Amino acid sequence: MAPSVDTRTTAPQDGVRAALELSIERHPDPDVDGLSKKDAAWPQRLRRIVRAGLTYWRRPDLIETAELLLTELVTNALRHGKGPDVGVRVFFRDDRCVIEVNDGSPTRPELRHAAPDDEGGRGLLLVESLAEEWGVSRDGTTTWCTLPLTKGPEEMQRAAVTAPVLRQMPMDLPADPSAAGLARIQARTLLTVSGWPGNQHHAINVLHALVDNAVRHAFTPGATNQPFGASLSITEAHELLVEVTDPVPYFPDFDAAVAGESGRGLWEIARQGVDISWFVVGSEFNAKTVRAVMRPGLVEL
Repeated sequence: MAPSVDTRTTAPQDGVRAALELSIERHPDPDVDGLSKKDAAWPQRLRRIVRAGLTYWRRPDLIETAELLLTELVTNALRHGKGPDVGVRVFFRDDRCVIEVNDGSPTRPELRHAAPDDEGGRGLLLVESLAEEWGVSRDGTTTWCTLPLTKGPEEMQRAAVTAPVLRQMPMDLPADPSAAGLARIQARTLLTVSGWPGNQHHAINVLHALVDNAVRHAFTPGATNQPFGASLSITEAHELLVEVTDPVPYFPDFDAAVAGESGRGLWEIARQGVDISWFVVGSEFNAKTVRAVMRPGLVEL
């Protein structure tokens, strides 16, 4: 999804139903490579503020993604902006949640693809992966992104309530091509012992596909300390959660992959009634987890 260039400097007021606005005074330190201590405290503060706002507006479904998007945009603005302050707006307009960050600089932010072991450079790539749309105002000072309001707040509150996990079974897998085969072996034992009342053969195949996909596409040969892991969890509703974590914190072609437009691995899983999703994890947002949710009923193979 390429960024779009907006013809506005700020969003129009028409159709805005609720808004959160604030201005952050920048404290750049020429002796610090990156953010000053005062500036570095703001992203975490804003996460709490936007969480409170979205909770008040009864949109718990947006909290995690909005927190991450706002954090990335504000961190980028504090680090590279030229103005004395950074302006932040989070608001609902029509059927969208809009996040705007004004850094006072006419220099347009550039999207670049960082290597998995790079310490930075992923901010806008995460925005591109997580937002429905994103872009830059014509004068270059404001970067914005949107999230769709796909359901009403009452429905989303019900959807946010998930069955608690009764048992989580982490797996010990090496970060190399042998992981997929070893995942099959470990999963067969774990599922037999746990007595999960679903199609265990199909669950093992799903795990194998997700681990194989991670090993093939998410690892940098020779790089060290690459986050990787897999687990099986059983919920109170007898669902099986198959989760695989890898060191690439974005999945820009996820929808195309599930639709079968870029390979058939995820498409084969999804077409058999398995819900697949992904989300960013890690204290530094340096990894992602792909999750498959399997029901205990029969699955047509």
